Amino acid sequence: MTQPTFHAVMNGTAAVLLVLGWMAIRGKGPWSGGRSEVVHKRFMLSAFGASTVFLASYVDYHLHQGSVPFWGEGWLRTAYLAVLVPHVILAIVMVPMILAVLWLAWKQRFEQHRRLARWTLPIWLYVSVTGVVIYLMLYQLGPESI
Repeated sequence: MTQPTFHAVMNGTAAVLLVLGWMAIRGKGPWSGGRSEVVHKRFMLSAFGASTVFLASYVDYHLHQGSVPFWGEGWLRTAYLAVLVPHVILAIVMVPMILAVLWLAWKQRFEQHRRLARWTLPIWLYVSVTGVVIYLMLYQLGPESI
């Protein structure tokens, strides 16, 4: 598996874990007893772990590889940039938000945790999913496949 493929897998894994964590806290999962803070905590910490492994590997890859130019032109390049630009901006914004949400939960300040998590979760999920989309656009949908 190439490093870019690994990055997509880690992003996809984080996205799935985020959705499962949200389901657990909302009582919508298959686990017994409905709402489960313990299951929620496990899924969210696992999502944090997957995102952390992704970020470390991503930084290492680009320190050694440099940037990878997009192959397309015209409307394809515009579509790629329309996904990439908000992805990058929100990826930067979400890091302190995630750390704050985790810290608030650690300190058992759950009301503040919930308020910030309502913003953090959709941003984190968007960044994880668009990370997979960017991988597909950059590495899997080359000129030979169109």
